[in-house]
Order: sequence, then structure tokens, then C-alpha cells
Amino acid sequence: MYTWLIIGIGGFIGAVLRYGVGGWIQGTTTTFPVGTLGVNTLGSFFLALIMYLSEYSGFFSDQTRIFLTIGVIGAFTTMSTFSYESFRMVEEGQYILFTANIILTIFLTIPAVIIGKISAGYLAGCL
Repeated sequence: MYTWLIIGIGGFIGAVLRYGVGGWIQGTTTTFPVGTLGVNTLGSFFLALIMYLSEYSGFFSDQTRIFLTIGVIGAFTTMSTFSYESFRMVEEGQYILFTANIILTIFLTIPAVIIGKISAGYLAGCL
């Protein structure tokens, strides 16, 4: 039951952060979902950083790792929103924006995971 509670608290925090950070990144731009792209990129980086710090050095306890990764980051990242927004672009005939959104998401979030892993290696003294 404790695990469910920490995931729920983390999820609340992640959802609030997603709303705030996503809105801040999006600003007044309405044509392209840069807010969603931004939170997915940040979430990918921090998920990798936490997971690899845990793997390399045991930096986080199991409960802290679960709280941060499943709770906070799980609610912070927005792949379902990404999918919906991408589909809406297709429905609206915005094929160039749709393609840009898919390509940028893949080419920013995967490198963010790699950078998170490398950062964790340095912070843990493994690299």
C-alpha cells in the first residue's frame, strides 16, 4: 500500500509539473506542440539519469526510484498527448507539422536518454 501511495503522490507532482512546464514552454505558440515535445525530452533525460544512477551506484533507494520514475516522471511525460496531438495534425491536414513532430520527438528524446545515461555515469563516478 505504501508503494501505491508514493506513486500517487509522485503522479500528482508530475501532473502539476507537466501542466506548468508544458504551458511555460508552449507559451503563446499554438501551431506546434513544443510544450509536449519539451516535457517528453526533459522526462526522457531525467528518467535515464535516475535509472542509470540507480544502476551504477545505487544512488536512489527503491522507493525513491519508484516515486521519481513511475510517479513523477510517469505523469510528467506525455506520450498519450503526443499521440493525440500528432493525430490531430493529420486530421487537420498539417502533414509537415505532423512529420516534424514525429521526427523531432524521436531525435530529441532518444539523445536525451543517452545524455542522461552519460550524466549518471559521470555523477556516479563510473565514467
